[in-house]
Amino acid sequence: MLRLGDFCCSAGEKRWKSRKGALVMELYCLESDTAVKAQPDPNILYDDRVLQSLLTIEDSFLPQCSYFQRVQKDIQPYMRRMVAGWMHEVCEEENTNQDVFPLAINYLDRFLAVMPTRKNYLQLLGAVCIFLAAKLKDCRPPSAEKLCVYTDNSITPRELLEWELVVLGKLKWNMASVIPNDFIEHIMRRLPLPKDKQAMVCKHTLTFIALCATDDRLAMNPPSMIATGSMAAAICGLQLDHSDQRLSRDNLTDLLAKITNTEVDCLRACQEQIERVLASSLQQGQQYGPDSAVRGGSKSREQQDQSSTPTDVRDVNL
Repeated sequence: MLRLGDFCCSAGEKRWKSRKGALVMELYCLESDTAVKAQPDPNILYDDRVLQSLLTIEDSFLPQCSYFQRVQKDIQPYMRRMVAGWMHEVCEEENTNQDVFPLAINYLDRFLAVMPTRKNYLQLLGAVCIFLAAKLKDCRPPSAEKLCVYTDNSITPRELLEWELVVLGKLKWNMASVIPNDFIEHIMRRLPLPKDKQAMVCKHTLTFIALCATDDRLAMNPPSMIATGSMAAAICGLQLDHSDQRLSRDNLTDLLAKITNTEVDCLRACQEQIERVLASSLQQGQQYGPDSAVRGGSKSREQQDQSSTPTDVRDVNL
C-alpha cells in the first residue's frame, strides 16, 4: 500500500523497500535552499539591438502623468515616500531579487497615475506590487500570507489577492516593464572601467537606483536616465577618474549620453537631481543614525526615511 505520508519533496532519487509486505516508495529531499542565478548571456549583452530596443520601448512603461496634481486627491508625496521605504525594507528582509523593488515601484507609480486611491489602501497597494514583481523576477516569491505579516496584519490575504486582479487590470496585464536595472550591464561594458572595480560600481549603482525609486520627484524620468545618472554618481563618488581621465565628470557624462542617445544637458540635469536626492538621504542618515529595525507598517515617517537609505550609500563621496 502506498501512503501519502511516506512521500517527501524530491529531486528525483527513488528507493523502494518492503515494509510489512507492501512496497513503499520513499523520495528524499536533495534540493538546496541556495538560489542559482543565471549567468549573463553574451548574445544579449553584446548585441547593440538589445540596448536600442530597451531605449525604444522604455517610455511606454512610465507613469502617464504627474499623478499628485492630476489624479490623486487623498495621497500626498510624503505618503508615497513612506510606502516606498516600507516596500524597500520588505524586499531587503526577504532578500528578493535586486529587480523586484524597482519593478514594484514602477507598478505602484503606473497604478497611481490612472486610478484615484484612498490613502488607507496605499500599503495594500504596495504589498500587491511587491507580490506581482516578485512573481515575475524572483524564483522564491514571498507568499500572500507573509506579506500580510509585514503590514502588521492590517490587510488579509484575500484582500491582497483581490487587489492583485485590480492592479493587473489597471496595468492592462503589461507587467514586463523596463526598469533601470536592465541597462546596467549594457552601459558598463561600454565604459572604460577597470575590471577589478566593475563589481563595486554595479553594487553602488544598484543602491542608488533603489534610493531613486523611493523619491517621487524622479518617477517621471526614463529608466535609462536613472541608470546612467546613478552609474555616473557611483563612478564619481568612487573617484575612479583618478586613474582614467575618460571617467572624469564631464567626459563621463558625454560618454553616457552617447551610449543612451540622450541629450547631454538632460542627462546632466538628471544626474544633479539624483545627487541631490543622495545628499538629502545622507543628511537624514547622519541625523537619525544608521540603525533601524525592519518590521511592520507602523513606523514614524522619520524612521521610514532613514531605513530606506541603503547602508553603502554612506561609503560614497558626493
